[in-house]
Amino acid sequence: MGPRGLSGPRCCALYAVLGALAGLSLYRPAAAAAMVANDERRSASPVAATPCWRLEDFVVAQECARCSSFQAKTLPECSRTGFIEKINCATSKREEYKSCRSAVMEARVFWRFVGSMMCVAAVFAVLVVWRQRVLDRKALEKVRKQIESI
Repeated sequence: MGPRGLSGPRCCALYAVLGALAGLSLYRPAAAAAMVANDERRSASPVAATPCWRLEDFVVAQECARCSSFQAKTLPECSRTGFIEKINCATSKREEYKSCRSAVMEARVFWRFVGSMMCVAAVFAVLVVWRQRVLDRKALEKVRKQIESI
């Protein structure tokens, strides 16, 4: 028997939904930790390989914009998010590109998360309604048997 009398496929379905919720909640922090680890590895490299916008004062020459097909093929910064911004560094007078996330991309990620949470809530609602109907059917059968025994 599973928790509170659940057994068989119902218990497995409950565990699957709970596992999916745990996976959703763990995915974003794990991805953020991986990006931090990549940034730390990159910052451990020599100063010459470090982007100038990490070491110096900089000016954003071009706001966050979608990468063109040529930029996507030639700039590794485009592969992360698909958006880059052009940076002008004051001291070294270099122009570099930095990966960024646009407001549209952030909104899309947010609504995808909200949609997935709505789906999970709908699944839970269906499971609750289904479980209640099973319990009602069992109670009705029990009452019917008691009436027949009288």
